[in-house]
Amino acid sequence: MAPSEQKVREQKTWQKVDQRREACVRFLQELVRASEGGEEATQQRVADKYGTLECGVDLIRYDPGSLPIKHEFASQRLIDASERTAVVGTLKGAGAGRSILFWAHPDSSPVTGTENWEHGPFSGDVENGRLYGWGAADDLQGVAITACALEAVLAAGFEPAGDLILASTPSKQHARGIVAVLERGHTADAAVYLHPAESGMGLRDIKAVTSGALDFRITVPGRLPDTMEPGHAALFHLAVNPIDTAWVVHQALQDLAEKRAGEVHHPVLEEAVGRATNLGVTHIHCGDESRLSRTSPECVLAGSIIFPPGENGEDVQAQIIEAVQAAADSDAWLSENPPQIEWLRGVSKGTEVPVDHPLYQTVHQAILAVTGSEPRNYPLHAGSEIRSPTLQKGIPAVGFGPLAGNSTQIGGHDEWVDVNDYIRAIKVVASIILDWCSV
Repeated sequence: MAPSEQKVREQKTWQKVDQRREACVRFLQELVRASEGGEEATQQRVADKYGTLECGVDLIRYDPGSLPIKHEFASQRLIDASERTAVVGTLKGAGAGRSILFWAHPDSSPVTGTENWEHGPFSGDVENGRLYGWGAADDLQGVAITACALEAVLAAGFEPAGDLILASTPSKQHARGIVAVLERGHTADAAVYLHPAESGMGLRDIKAVTSGALDFRITVPGRLPDTMEPGHAALFHLAVNPIDTAWVVHQALQDLAEKRAGEVHHPVLEEAVGRATNLGVTHIHCGDESRLSRTSPECVLAGSIIFPPGENGEDVQAQIIEAVQAAADSDAWLSENPPQIEWLRGVSKGTEVPVDHPLYQTVHQAILAVTGSEPRNYPLHAGSEIRSPTLQKGIPAVGFGPLAGNSTQIGGHDEWVDVNDYIRAIKVVASIILDWCSV
């Protein structure tokens, strides 16, 4: 499409967004209020909305634990086994344009601590330019944005040439709704995840890189002294304190982290934070604080490692196993009583859409046109859901969203979305539709 044609169509569509501003805000409020009744109530409201947009509506009931997941895993105890529903709205294209899938998740973190909220968590209150609500930022705004953007495109009189798919897909607790949608057969030439970058910078950031990530637990055994004494203080020298041997393992992991930092490279990640990979022990548990005179039979170290696109998770796992084994071999006790490694969850491959890729360029230009500012490539959210279309079906995917904050996922209260940036995000998605799908 010629730049002048795109500009004219954008301006006409943006006018429709502005004319529908109150309705767009009201729809997000409706989703916040509906969510008090649970995920099913929210999804029903989404399905109703898709039905008004000339879309064919597909309600997908699925079991998260039965989906054929590629390049990721999670311990079964971490997966909510409840049957879930993904909602898909499909607008068939009028011609030979490129197809695109927009998705966001309607579910939020478990509802707790609402007594700390100054605004009703399901009120959808708007005050000082912010719309408040449980899950409003993470990620009901994304569900609302896609529907409102398509509504504006159609109201402006434009019919997308390529197929357009909108999906509201559960995500929390490994719900994997986007995988259910892809496995149902909904596919596209590209995908966009309407979720704000975790940088907190709103439309200034595009998520086009996500690292692989593995969470692990290492159990280091100890030995209790041979005694019937309830306390071990007099016999500490006859025990093997697992805290002491755990430090051997911990040091080996630190050494591996620094070694990898010098050998593993990725220019986007290194430009952002100075290194492309990281490994950290973030949890240590040993003993009983109420019985400090007793030796513990074991010490648990747990942590996480991230690695850039292009590196294989199985190779990373092998490096950790090798480092822990080498540490054990260097210690008389551990060589006979080796630590046990458990892999809790992980994404074994990262993904990346290069900045010169047509999808990235389309999203970049749309944000620039709406905001007047150049967005940056934000690569720091490891394991982002932008990975799923690529790893499952080879579909390039990026993510972005409006300015938002105080997410309940990280312990915030009075979660909010900036209303003006929410409206701008609707215009961005409308521009992407006009450009990518053609009209």
